[in-house]
Amino acid sequence: MAIVCRICPRGCRLEDGQTGFCRARRAVGGKVVPLAYGRPCSVAVDPMEKKPLFHFLPASQVLSLGMAGCNLRCRNCQNASISQSSPDQVPGSRLMPDDLVQLMRRTGLTAVAYTYTEPLVCFEYVLDCARAVHAAGFANVLVSAGYVQPEPLAELVPFLDAANIDLKTMSKEGYRANCGAERDPVLATLRTLAKADVVLEVTDLVIPGFNDSDADLESWCSFVATDLGKDVPVHFSRFFPAHQLTDRPPTPAKTLQRAKEIARAKGLRHVYCGNIDENEDTTCPGCGALLLRRRGFDVLSNVLREGGCPRCGKKIYGRF
Repeated sequence: MAIVCRICPRGCRLEDGQTGFCRARRAVGGKVVPLAYGRPCSVAVDPMEKKPLFHFLPASQVLSLGMAGCNLRCRNCQNASISQSSPDQVPGSRLMPDDLVQLMRRTGLTAVAYTYTEPLVCFEYVLDCARAVHAAGFANVLVSAGYVQPEPLAELVPFLDAANIDLKTMSKEGYRANCGAERDPVLATLRTLAKADVVLEVTDLVIPGFNDSDADLESWCSFVATDLGKDVPVHFSRFFPAHQLTDRPPTPAKTLQRAKEIARAKGLRHVYCGNIDENEDTTCPGCGALLLRRRGFDVLSNVLREGGCPRCGKKIYGRF
C-alpha cells in the first residue's frame, strides 16, 4: 500500500521500500522516514556571515550540519556531490540531537545552522535537533530553498531564530526549468517566516541569462519589499559555473550593482552583493551612519548600541 510523504509539495507516493524524489526519504513499514536521521554528512564551523546572515549575531561562529539529498534539481548546484546523492551513498557521522547539544557545550558555540543541501528533506532530524538546541538555550538557523509544506514548517518555526531562504527567481517557468520545482510554495514559506519571530534574510543567486533581466530583478525586489518588508536584508550573489550549468560566465560585477540599484529603488534598506569584491557594509537607513564594516566574511567593526544606531538611535532589523 502506497504512503504519501507530506514534507514537501511533491507529495511523493511511495510503496514500501521506495525512495522519494529527494533521495533522502524512504517508505519503511507504513511510514516515510529520513535516511540521514542522526547521520549528517557534513559537520563544520563557519562564520555566520557565510550562510549568509549579516543581521544575526554578526562575527559569531556557527556549527553547520548538512545531510545528503535535496528536493530540487538546480542545474547550477554548487554542492551537487551531496545534494544530488542519497544518504546511502555518502559517508556520515553519528550525531543524535542530544549529542549535538553536548557538542555545542564542549565547543562553546551558541548557534547551529542546518545548511549545505536542503535540510528539510531530513525534517524529523532537524526538528528534533532544533527542539533540543532551543531547550538548551542555543540558537537555530535554517538555510533552505524553502520548498516545504506549510504544516511541517509551522512545526519548526517556533524553534527557529534565523533563516536565509534562496528565492531563485520570480519566474514560475524559471523554477521549473532550472530547479525542477514550483515557485509558489517558496513564496508561501517566505511569507510565513516574515510573520514569525525569526530574523529573515533572502538570497538571489544572479545567473546570466536566467534571472538577471531588469524585469526579473524588479519583480523579485517588489515581492520582498511588499510581502516580506523593506527591512529584510537581501543578498545578490555572484554565480560561478557549476554542476550542469557550465555554459555561461560568472555574473558580471555590473549586473550585481544593477540589482543593488533596483533593490534600493524599490525601497529595500539592507542590500548586499556576495561572492565579489564589493562593499558589504551595513549602514543606518535613518541617517546613513556606517554601523558594521565588512570585508568578505570578516566583520572589521561594529558600532551598534543595543541593536541601534549610535548616531540617531534607529533600531536596526535583526539580532545583534
